[in-house]
Amino acid sequence: MAIAPRFAKWSPVAAATLFMAVTHAAPAAQPLDNGRPAAAIVDSDVRQEEALSTTEAGKVITAIDRTRENIGAVRKITKLDMVDIVFLTDAARSEGGPPPAIENKVKQHQEDVAELRKEIEANALLFNAMDSRRVQAEDVLAVEFDNPGKVVIYAAAKPPK
Repeated sequence: MAIAPRFAKWSPVAAATLFMAVTHAAPAAQPLDNGRPAAAIVDSDVRQEEALSTTEAGKVITAIDRTRENIGAVRKITKLDMVDIVFLTDAARSEGGPPPAIENKVKQHQEDVAELRKEIEANALLFNAMDSRRVQAEDVLAVEFDNPGKVVIYAAAKPPK
């Protein structure tokens, strides 16, 4: 009869406890309490601008039409040089929401836009960039990948004061 090694059989409780201890004891790769702004945490330049939805309608509608393919790009993003958040101030909920042309396009791509918002919330880089400007995912109408390393986020919201 062979003698079993001392730890050959772990109880499920012991294994789960060890797993939790190891995963929670690991130091965070980027501590959030170091006083650096979120833009530095995401290691990207986060810019914001204000625009009218009537001025940007063509770009926003084109970006909404490309939402399905942009979802895949959002899932893969791990590094960006620039995150540009465009606040469409006249499309904010407090102003009555987006104009009909944009609102109809959002409704037409309703499921894709909802999935895009979830993917943005799940992407630490984009979530932190938006959080640094107090943008909620539910206000995002579309994203546009302007060129490699840059994303434009169109939000129906007003910038924080």
